[in-house]
Amino acid sequence: MDISPAARRVIFGLTVCALVGLGVYLIGPAALGARGGSGRNHGSLPTAAVRRASGTANSAPSGQPDIYQWLPFTPTGLAAAAAVVLKFGDAYGSYSYTKDAAAYSAPMAPITSAQLVSQIEAAYSAPGVAGARVSGRQVAVGTAAIDSIRAFGASSLTFLVQLSQQLTDTTGRSQQSAVYAITVTGSGASWQVTDLELASAGNS
Repeated sequence: MDISPAARRVIFGLTVCALVGLGVYLIGPAALGARGGSGRNHGSLPTAAVRRASGTANSAPSGQPDIYQWLPFTPTGLAAAAAVVLKFGDAYGSYSYTKDAAAYSAPMAPITSAQLVSQIEAAYSAPGVAGARVSGRQVAVGTAAIDSIRAFGASSLTFLVQLSQQLTDTTGRSQQSAVYAITVTGSGASWQVTDLELASAGNS
């Protein structure tokens, strides 16, 4: 059957993980990447802003503007979106050769769109990926860390996320790391992961 471009991106990301297992100050330097559709904003919102939203600072430093008066979300909303992204990233990077696709996707399902869950499950079950995982007895523990915000709109945020994995297989232990662009859609305290791809792919 035909595989959608989005599914191919997810499959590519999981394939990279399997093969390696075998063998953001207010205005920062990172430019927001463009994403198709009107209403997208371009600029930088680095990690410092995410930390402020999460509660490490409750107001703008003296003499500096409150950036949230210019943004389509509140500090609380940003913190909620970031929490969903981190939870998703940890789960996406963690898997075991003993788990089937449904068990692997279960922690992600409540905070991820049904379409993306389906794509992730299909990629996880792809014969080449699944075969390598089982034969290598691969187990991975993922840890996600937000680097910056790449883009945002009235109801969406795209985070650049560093995903690190501790891998164990028949050859021993190893580490790997990759940067992903993870998009969440929603508002307030309600967010859902709707897109995932390697950051180098452009999230477009």
